[in-house]
Amino acid sequence: MKNFAQSARNFVHEWTINILILLFGTTTLVQAFIVPTPSMDPTVRVGDHLLVDKLSYAPPGPLSKYLLPYTEPKRGDIIVFRYPIDISQNYVKRVIGVPGDRIHLVNKTVYLNGKPLAEPYAVHIFPEIRPYRDNFPSAQPTPDEPVYQRALDMIAHHVWNGDLVVPPGSYFAMGDNRDNSLDSRYWGFVPRENVIGKPLFIFWSYDAPTQDLVDFTANHFVDLAKNFFSKTRWDRELKLIRGYPIR
Repeated sequence: MKNFAQSARNFVHEWTINILILLFGTTTLVQAFIVPTPSMDPTVRVGDHLLVDKLSYAPPGPLSKYLLPYTEPKRGDIIVFRYPIDISQNYVKRVIGVPGDRIHLVNKTVYLNGKPLAEPYAVHIFPEIRPYRDNFPSAQPTPDEPVYQRALDMIAHHVWNGDLVVPPGSYFAMGDNRDNSLDSRYWGFVPRENVIGKPLFIFWSYDAPTQDLVDFTANHFVDLAKNFFSKTRWDRELKLIRGYPIR
């Protein structure tokens, strides 16, 4: 009986440690993230389940900065961050501008520090030009465009000679699905402290509508039970998510 009790205590102790390590790893080192909108198509798609590295962009400590590979977000990196308008939501976008960069758009083309960018990752799904969206920041938004006061303040205080100048501690982020992305053009800079991490890979991808992924409706679970194998995008399983170097 004594041996049984000891074995039971050892079992509980071992699994308690394992669970604590798992919880620590999934909250401190990595985090799962579901993509609910098409703003980053085709790089990441609605229904992609990402594993996000929370360590790379974490603030380095006095000792850990010598031991761990901390970096600052770079141009072209794909980042997950707390949405500045509502920090309870996580967004995923691509960093286009880092502190000190000068940015403007002309007929959908992004100009960075005076030079047009070649953006093989970006797509344009609408042929027409919308002045504010496609000639940012020189054009004024129309009443039907969802431009937050935070973005208007950004333009009012950070435009110089037609360029938006990224201030210290901030990033200018855009979606790859350029014509269908609510990004820094609409709600302003991403503060450095809002950056959570970088996506590592897609661990599962499922073809489901945005509403099901956001609210986990009953229909979603019924759909999973019926269509798990047919609607899982098997060709996206374990696909690595990589940034693109922007010079």
